[in-house]
Amino acid sequence: MSDVVNAAVRKLGEKIDSFDSTAKFVIEDEGAIMINENGVHAGDEESEVTLTASRDTFEGILNGDINPATAFMTGKLKVDGSMGVAMQLGQKLS
Repeated sequence: MSDVVNAAVRKLGEKIDSFDSTAKFVIEDEGAIMINENGVHAGDEESEVTLTASRDTFEGILNGDINPATAFMTGKLKVDGSMGVAMQLGQKLS
């Protein structure tokens, strides 16, 4: 896994201890992160929703500089799957 993914797993783990659904964050050209009832880990498994963003957008969402909803509305964050699960995840990241 890339250093970016490893750092993101640590940072997300500080924000999310568990999540009732399954979500996957794909960081373009870096890798994927899974979020589920067991917490956060690097991986590329099946999920209810997949969120895809560039490294810069993802890091902005993590550090609070970019609002996930704004990133989605401007096309910087792509969502494939359950919009409800994506919204639940967005609330955890706020």
